[in-house]
Amino acid sequence: MSGTPGNSTPDTSPIDEAKLLASFTSGCKPRADWRLGTEHEKIGFCVDSHRPIPYDGERSIRRALELLVTDGWELEYEDGNPIALRRGMANITLEPGGQLELSGAPLATVHETCAEVRDHLRLLHHVRHDLRIGFLGLGFQPKWARDDIPWMPKGRYAVMRRYMPQVGAHGLDMMLRTATVQVNLDFSSETDMVRKMRVGYCLQPLVTALFAASPFSDSKPSGYLSTRAAAWLDTDRARTGIPAMIFEEGFGFESYMNWLLDVPMYFIIRDGQYIDCAGQSFRAFLKGKLAALPGQRPTMDDWELHMTTVYPEVRLKRYMEMRGADAGGKPWICALPALWKGLLYDERALDQAYNLVADWTHVEVLAMRAAVPEHGLKTRFRDTTLLHLAETVMDITRSGLERSAEINVNGQDETVHLAPVLRAVENNCTQAEAWLHAFHHDWKGKIEPIFEHAALP
Repeated sequence: MSGTPGNSTPDTSPIDEAKLLASFTSGCKPRADWRLGTEHEKIGFCVDSHRPIPYDGERSIRRALELLVTDGWELEYEDGNPIALRRGMANITLEPGGQLELSGAPLATVHETCAEVRDHLRLLHHVRHDLRIGFLGLGFQPKWARDDIPWMPKGRYAVMRRYMPQVGAHGLDMMLRTATVQVNLDFSSETDMVRKMRVGYCLQPLVTALFAASPFSDSKPSGYLSTRAAAWLDTDRARTGIPAMIFEEGFGFESYMNWLLDVPMYFIIRDGQYIDCAGQSFRAFLKGKLAALPGQRPTMDDWELHMTTVYPEVRLKRYMEMRGADAGGKPWICALPALWKGLLYDERALDQAYNLVADWTHVEVLAMRAAVPEHGLKTRFRDTTLLHLAETVMDITRSGLERSAEINVNGQDETVHLAPVLRAVENNCTQAEAWLHAFHHDWKGKIEPIFEHAALP
C-alpha cells in the first residue's frame, strides 16, 4: 500500500491509451534479467506496554525513522514529516497504522533476498534497543482495536480513510491492523505474463493458507487462521480480490489496462499535495473530464500513481506482485520468494503448475479464497483439500529450485528457504494453528505472549 510523492522530476507529457499499454509491455525482460523483489511489513509495539507506536514523541515512528538514517539510508519527507527512507532501489515506507515496510531491491537469488532481510532486521534491532519498541511478524494486530491505532501523517491515507468506509466494512482494519509479505517477479513476454498471472491467481488462496499467521484480534481468537485475509474479503471490492478477466479468453496487457481504467480513482498529486478524487473515473480523466481538475488530462505520473491504488491478489505493473501472504518471521519472509520463484521461474515447473490449474474456474477460485481465511489447509477444493494440493505444489516448486541450482556459501540451493512451508505441510499445522494451540494451553488464554513469540529478532 505504500507510496510517497516522488522526488524525481514529474513526467508531465500527455498520455493516451497506447502509452498506458506501454507501461506494461515495457516490463518484458529476457530471462537473464529476471529478478526477485521482496516486500514485508512489520507491526510495531512498545516493548513494555505492547501499545501501538505513535507517530510523534520520544518513543515514536518519527524517532525510529530518524534512527534508521545509517548505512546509506536517506530520509524522505511529506509536509515536513519524515515518512520514508531510500537507499538505491530499496526503500522503507510507512503504512497507515505505523507498520514499517521494507521494499527490497531487485535481486538475483533467494539467498540474496534472505541476506537483505537479515540486514534489515539487524538494523531494526538497534531501534528496539534505543527506543524500547519492537516489531511483530504476523498478519494482524493481535490485541488493540482499530480505534487504538494512531494514523500516520500521509496525504494519501487521509483520502483513503474518508473513502474506505463507503466501499467495505473492513477497509480501515486492512489499513491500520494488517501486515503482509509479497514478492515481485518478472516476465519475458505477454504470453509469459498471462501464464504466470493465471497460476498466481489460482494458487494465491493456497499460499494464503500456507502462510496463515493471524488468528487473533482484540486479544482473543478471531475465528480465522488469517484475520488479515478475512479483512480483505470486505475491502473495496472494485479494486481487490480476483478479477474475472484473468479467466477470460484473450486476457492480456490490454485487458488489465481496461480493468484498471475502470477502477475508481483515489487521488492525484499536484505541487506535492494529494487531491481527493475518490470514486472518480480515470477514463474521464483521459478525456479531460475529471471533476476534480476539469480540462486537465493525466500524465504518466498520474497513471503510475493510480496503478498503486489497486490491490488484487496479484498486481501487474512492469512486474507482477504476489500479494496474498500474512507477514511472518525471517524464515517465512524468505520462504515466499522461494516458493514463487520455484513455480514461475523454471519453465518445467511453470508448465506443471499451469496444467494443474488450467481448468479451474473463476467461481471455484473465488470460493476457495472466501473459505481459506477460516479453514486454511482444510479448505475443500473439488474432491480434495488444500493440504493435498499443497503437497503437489511444493513438489513442483522444490524441483524448480533444484534445477535452478543457485548455491550459497554453505553449499545449499534455494530449497533451503522452503523449510517452514514444508514443515507446515508435513505436520498439517500452520503458524496460526500452532499459536492457537499455545493460546489455549501454554498461554492460558492470555494474548500477551504473542508479543514475544511473534517478535522479530
